[in-house]
Amino acid sequence: MLNEIKKDAQARMLKSIDALRHTLTKIRTGRATSALVEHIKVSYYGSDMPLSQVASVAVTDARSLTITPWEKPMVAAVEKAIINSDLGLTPTTAGLTIRINIPALTEERRKELSKVVHGEGEDSKVAIRNIRRDANQHAKDLLKEKKITEDEATRQEDEIQKMTDKAIKDVDEVVKLKEQELMAV
Repeated sequence: MLNEIKKDAQARMLKSIDALRHTLTKIRTGRATSALVEHIKVSYYGSDMPLSQVASVAVTDARSLTITPWEKPMVAAVEKAIINSDLGLTPTTAGLTIRINIPALTEERRKELSKVVHGEGEDSKVAIRNIRRDANQHAKDLLKEKKITEDEATRQEDEIQKMTDKAIKDVDEVVKLKEQELMAV
């Protein structure tokens, strides 16, 4: 019973950290990365598909991406989707190839994005603390039902707290790495 509670809490905490990493890949730094545009939805014969499923995305150099749609009619749709995205990027089309030059970030924009990264990190920490609260509540419920002893409940809370501390430390590390990436000129 207690092991199941711990395993569930551990899995949910890891999912929170993974979700944070996924969210942070969408935040634009000064460097080109295919993760920057892969989530953009493109209208593909009436349904919205992620860009990565209708075209190949390649990093040409540190500041440019090359997108090659698999079908010629998709060039205009991909270009339109990029323009309409919230990334503020302008594509340049040459035949079947779409090029995106990624401008360097200004100092002011870097600071704004740094605040966004911190906010996402705080949201993840809140989610992890909620997971801790749920796990501790399960242990307290088992104690009330006399299915475990007080010692077991206390030990369980200590172990869950250790897991929470580790998860929060991991979140801080992910945020710190993203911040360093943002501030690198």
